[in-house]
Amino acid sequence: MENKIQNQPEMFCFQCQETAGCRGCTHAGVCGKTARTARLQDMLLYVTKGLSQITASMREEGKEIPDSINDRVTENLFVTITNANFDDEKITELIFRTMDEAVWLKTQCGCGKVFGPAAEYVEKDPEKLLEKAGEIGILSTENEDIRSLRELITYGLKGMAAYLKHANALGKDSKEIHAFLQSALAATLDDTLGADQLVALALETGKYGVDVMALLDEANTSRFGNPEITKVNIGVRKNPGILISGHDLNDLEMLLKQTEGTGVDVYTHSEMLPAHYYPAFKKYSHFAGNYGNAWWKQTEEFESFNGPVLLTTNCLVPPKASYKDRVYTTGAAGFPGCKHISAGIGEEKDFSELIAHAKRCQPPKEIETGEIIGGFAHNQVLALADKIVEAVKSGAIRRFVVMAGCDGRSKSRDYYTEFAKALPKDTVILTAGCAKYKYNKLNLGDIGGIPRVLDAGQCNDSYSLAVIALKLKEVFGLSDINELPIVYNIAWYEQKAVIVLLALLHLGVKNIHLGPTLPAFLSPNVAKVLTENFGISGITTVEKDMELFFQS
Repeated sequence: MENKIQNQPEMFCFQCQETAGCRGCTHAGVCGKTARTARLQDMLLYVTKGLSQITASMREEGKEIPDSINDRVTENLFVTITNANFDDEKITELIFRTMDEAVWLKTQCGCGKVFGPAAEYVEKDPEKLLEKAGEIGILSTENEDIRSLRELITYGLKGMAAYLKHANALGKDSKEIHAFLQSALAATLDDTLGADQLVALALETGKYGVDVMALLDEANTSRFGNPEITKVNIGVRKNPGILISGHDLNDLEMLLKQTEGTGVDVYTHSEMLPAHYYPAFKKYSHFAGNYGNAWWKQTEEFESFNGPVLLTTNCLVPPKASYKDRVYTTGAAGFPGCKHISAGIGEEKDFSELIAHAKRCQPPKEIETGEIIGGFAHNQVLALADKIVEAVKSGAIRRFVVMAGCDGRSKSRDYYTEFAKALPKDTVILTAGCAKYKYNKLNLGDIGGIPRVLDAGQCNDSYSLAVIALKLKEVFGLSDINELPIVYNIAWYEQKAVIVLLALLHLGVKNIHLGPTLPAFLSPNVAKVLTENFGISGITTVEKDMELFFQS
């Protein structure tokens, strides 16, 4: 692969927390993607930004954008999220489709306008795409502060697109969110925008992040009911099983319906655990429980599960040859050599091959026993509001500690387990996302019947934590959300965590501690802005951070 920019590495990616050396992956991704895949993803992002330039211009002229184009933009962004899709053939196909749609959309403008290189680019030779990637990648923005802000916005938009796709699958949509997402994406190509304008755009991205999480919350609860306090079995049964991972509850519902009465049990893995909290899924007697832990443990846990595994979204780790034939993907997820199950938005997916495969397999191997409790989304917690407020007023609860976010494989993340163990007995953890696997199986007890770990659900359910905080602010009659007895010690990994962070900043939350490292894509100057204006900081040691958080 030829590099057009002097001294540019074979690839460059620093969008996730585990990027090499906390600087950037340059030869292959820590996530497992090759340099070729990384470059194709850069090209997919490039032509998607070009398509967004066209749609933004058309909206300014009062023209409607077809739903198919909106879907294309969100799918493309989702495909480029960390650990989502490693399939070069699929990514190349999406690049070609996007270029074709850009050409078609320009004919609808009827104005002969030239939109810029990204919107005008058409090339169907895959090797030339790889060459072009050497010109348009992350490092093509020379000013490191502008580069940092553009990437911060882009990663937030990737997270927004993922949540919007989940809402779309359940029949909920928002033209306003699509319009903002595409205009913001186009703005990352605008060389006239300076740092101050990009900072403002990043905060506006957070505003729409709140909107998209509210939309997804409505989509989930209107279809499946409000999450409720639930004990989830973590052992196994004697039937063959299917393990479903990722985030897409619509996929889970289709799978449960199609496996009913087949003798095949369904288990959740990682971020799919909170599905057990929704009333609609409790009617399925073959919905057996949760198997295993966070996404990064899958190379061990998919092996021992014995049956087929369905990946509905990220987070997919390149599978071992020993179980690769049992891995199926759907939606934005993909891996070469793994069977992909496709369907359009609103269409029924056919899981018959997956079910037949499960029947040929041994039951899952038991790796643990017992139960874990969850279901503390905003509706459930607000139902307990009187009890919680009384516990705070009486001093039984001194602090809430928001420990939402992501888990990961680095040893430094053991900090969060040790931090949870060291918390004073009068504190309660509020969590969402797979970060909870660092402490949700610890026996931390309760405070007057209130569990000391309140799990709101998936990463998108960080929205619930914001709703809870805003409600408590109202109940206590406070003028500022930061006056609440809440501290924020959040772990991050990928781009959905970025939109959650921007959403919290939009809501005015300050003094968020982010770890285990600050994002590599934050330049020193951008990090300084976030520190000075919002109190963003990293973590240190458990001992020092305990002293910081609980010194008063």
